[in-house]
Amino acid sequence: MIRLADAPALAVAFWRCALGVVILLPPALLRRDRFPKGKTLYVGIASGVALGAHFGFWISSLDYTSVAASVVLVSNTPVFVAILAYLIFGEKTAPLSFAGILVALAGTVVIAQDDSAGSAAVLGNVLALLGALTFTVYVLVGRSQRSGAEPVGVLPYSIVLYSAAAAALLPAALLSGDRVWGYGWETWFWLLAITVGPQILGHTVFNWALRYVEASVISGTVLAEPVIAALLAWLVLSERPGTATLVGGAVVLAGIFLLLRGRRPAVAA
Repeated sequence: MIRLADAPALAVAFWRCALGVVILLPPALLRRDRFPKGKTLYVGIASGVALGAHFGFWISSLDYTSVAASVVLVSNTPVFVAILAYLIFGEKTAPLSFAGILVALAGTVVIAQDDSAGSAAVLGNVLALLGALTFTVYVLVGRSQRSGAEPVGVLPYSIVLYSAAAAALLPAALLSGDRVWGYGWETWFWLLAITVGPQILGHTVFNWALRYVEASVISGTVLAEPVIAALLAWLVLSERPGTATLVGGAVVLAGIFLLLRGRRPAVAA
């Protein structure tokens, strides 16, 4: 959808967040949901800025590297989450999970050798990894807000997140010279589809689940994304992944699978 939307990367990132606020705000107001205040609000804003950075880095990576490589690399989030969740929340990493981390990182190195997408692929791969790192911050901060003694409601929490992300992305897009308006109807269609699908039905449901499921397991739901995205890019965009991306991607997904198998099963609240 991002490739089909004929708009600059940062503009796409901005609109998926801004339109998400437009869609979620009316039901939140009708439900008279309580919005976060004080420290909770500031933490939500920080998480939203991290989410905006994730979108900015990752969507930008699609301008330089293949869809398959980009989505596989950004799916390394569970690796970073497992490491930081141990340091922050004390979520222990079992030997099998640790082995999975090493395998996933090895697969990332293999993907880095693929130059089939052109000489700029290295930059795209780095941007995708930065997207994974910033998404990790978003996941861990979000878990602290959605799993506490007085968790924030999913709609107001998501609205704060998307508002902060959009507020961070808009000046970034303008400063980079990206056009944020004046698109054709087809681009607006894809921007709306990105918002309703990946943003509302994807990230908002993700935000809801953060209250009930361990952070590393939640982030592991991205395991299917690289497979589906690579297949769709092949069928719709005629973008065939290079050999290194196929091999490295399989290794990364195997590593993430091992990581998740080694995690303790989550207990619903």
